[in-house]
Amino acid sequence: MFTDLRPRRPRRAGARRRMPAVAAAAVAALALVWCTASPGAAAGSPGQKIADALRHSPVYVDPSLDSAVGAADRKRMAEQIRRTQLPIRVVLVPLVEGDSWGGDPGQLAEVVHDRLGSDPSIIITLGELHDDIAAREWPADAHQAQRAAAAVFHQDDMRGAGTARRVERAIDIIAAGDGEKEYEKATADLNAPSPSAGSQGSGSADPSAAARPSGSPVIRALTLVAGPLLLLGAVGLLWRRRARVRDLDTPFALPRSVFAAARRADEAELRERAAEEVVRLGEEARAAQGDPQAVGRALDAYSAAGSVLDRARGLPDLAGVFALIAEGRAALGPEETALPLCFFHPLHGPAARVLPWRPLGRREELRVAACEACIRAIRSRRAPEVLTDREGDRPVPYFEVDAARSLWAATGYGSLTSGEPDDSLTARVRRGDFTRTLDAS
Repeated sequence: MFTDLRPRRPRRAGARRRMPAVAAAAVAALALVWCTASPGAAAGSPGQKIADALRHSPVYVDPSLDSAVGAADRKRMAEQIRRTQLPIRVVLVPLVEGDSWGGDPGQLAEVVHDRLGSDPSIIITLGELHDDIAAREWPADAHQAQRAAAAVFHQDDMRGAGTARRVERAIDIIAAGDGEKEYEKATADLNAPSPSAGSQGSGSADPSAAARPSGSPVIRALTLVAGPLLLLGAVGLLWRRRARVRDLDTPFALPRSVFAAARRADEAELRERAAEEVVRLGEEARAAQGDPQAVGRALDAYSAAGSVLDRARGLPDLAGVFALIAEGRAALGPEETALPLCFFHPLHGPAARVLPWRPLGRREELRVAACEACIRAIRSRRAPEVLTDREGDRPVPYFEVDAARSLWAATGYGSLTSGEPDDSLTARVRRGDFTRTLDAS
């Protein structure tokens, strides 16, 4: 209801006679507004509005993206989808933390799919990263849609391409049904060793010829002068960028980029990254100027992390290294704000909050620290991504391993400890809990 702040005019004599009619009209208008704007009305929900629009066209673009994906782009995509004869829908909506979907493309797709109420279905959305798209399908993996969308992000010729082109490429891959193949092809070079300087083919007559400046003496002179200057400039920019990144990273939290890279790394790469972060924690602890007890706890965490790293046998142990590093960083900062790493998957990074959670098939309820992505999954009744360990020959969630054989199952990487210094991950490793569980397994 809005309050009329305009100056009131003196009532005219006929105003009294019009009051019943005016009141009736106002009541009717208010009733209409209430019915159409009621929070419980499904027709007014963002998901329902998108679903209604998709019944007229397979492409929905939020008005804020009109400049990026225009009418011609939408028409072209719609025609492409119709040619595939697949139940593909495109929903391009900006995703930000705190919006109706919690910034989660999976949540957006789930809501729209639920409102559409149709199976099979493939929904393409924007992704969580810049220049990324995502896809969900029901039933899962029927057309390898998720891999198809992920492949586009890694394809060289899609770098700098607009959103419309990326979506069109994803539709082509989905229609061909070879999303897995395209993804493997697009990511094949991620772990490939970089070519060495001496790996030139034998067909080259003089490998050094390309390095020699050619042309007039003036051009050669400019090349000789400008080359070192450009190199020095590039080194300076790189140094300033690294310094800026160091300034942005608080001394008591691992940078999110570390966890993003860790999730993509294989075991060997993850071990290298863990070793780098252990060294970094040691340097920060030794250089810290503050409470000697806090610095001591950080140094203890550094020692414990190094000990676990030396005997780590797989991803769960390496994740434990990162959990110990996080404890050490927390000791150097305001402890009241420090939460452990995500209980469900420590490589998701620091937890955002603690929430109640009941393991499947069990009556007892636990309070665990979880990241935003896992919190959104739990609230939408979806299973969060979980770090797995091995129980015999089969992979199982790490917390289902017998606690007598896994320090990480016993502690939830810090979520299941009391929070007291003598019950921390660091304290448990230093008193031998990690080596005892290694021997037990």
